[in-house]
Amino acid sequence: MESLAEIQHFFKKGYLAYRPNLTIDCAIFGYHDGELQLLLVKNKFITKWCLPGGFVRKDESLDQAATRITAERTGIDNLFLKQFKAFGDPGRNDPRGAFDPEKLFELVQVRLEEDSWLTGETVSVGFYAITDIVNAKPNADFLSSECAWFSVDKLPALGFDHDGIVRDALFAMRMHLNYFPIGKNFLQQKFTLKEIKRFYEVMSGKQLNASNFPNKLISLGLIVKLDEKRNIGAHRSPAYYKFNEEIYDKALREGLVLA
Repeated sequence: MESLAEIQHFFKKGYLAYRPNLTIDCAIFGYHDGELQLLLVKNKFITKWCLPGGFVRKDESLDQAATRITAERTGIDNLFLKQFKAFGDPGRNDPRGAFDPEKLFELVQVRLEEDSWLTGETVSVGFYAITDIVNAKPNADFLSSECAWFSVDKLPALGFDHDGIVRDALFAMRMHLNYFPIGKNFLQQKFTLKEIKRFYEVMSGKQLNASNFPNKLISLGLIVKLDEKRNIGAHRSPAYYKFNEEIYDKALREGLVLA
């Protein structure tokens, strides 16, 4: 939705194309320079930062809706997406303290009436995604003023129940980290054992054994050694490794115990 007419139609008759009371919220994690970050959106008529999200269309599945929403926000298709939980506590989308109706009217000349299809209780299905911040291109759309990355350790206060969604998304991502390889989207095509160990430490939030963890990846065939080294000084030339594409793709489909 890019034009004012499209936005107005969404607010007034969006129920014709979208499923009322069913939304998606996506926690999009990014890794850069040894730091885990989260993509947040500032809506023009919502006073707090929120997760990227939206209503589910009647002609798409939940997975398709999550893919569409993340692609709209990052400019990247085919992200690693995982559904992790549904959120439906009564009052979870109470707008008090987060919604400015005057800003909405100023922006689109629409007021939400009590019987609007947008004002009822909603159930939101939570997904998390992962992406490389360097390649991601966050977009602020017609209704958003900002779309920016924040360190997960320094998040602003979030609107609605999004603080809880982020906590559950982070927990789920770290649990799944033991069963699904996700480093390919974050690391360079060739990397050292130190770099992949650091990546998994940041993502998991815990220290890993300097030799056991890389050796586990090697023994599983997930990464393979290259006949190439990084020259970083005298007597310091660590070997490069890369992901085994076939085993990596199979592990993403079927799972693989990494820890």
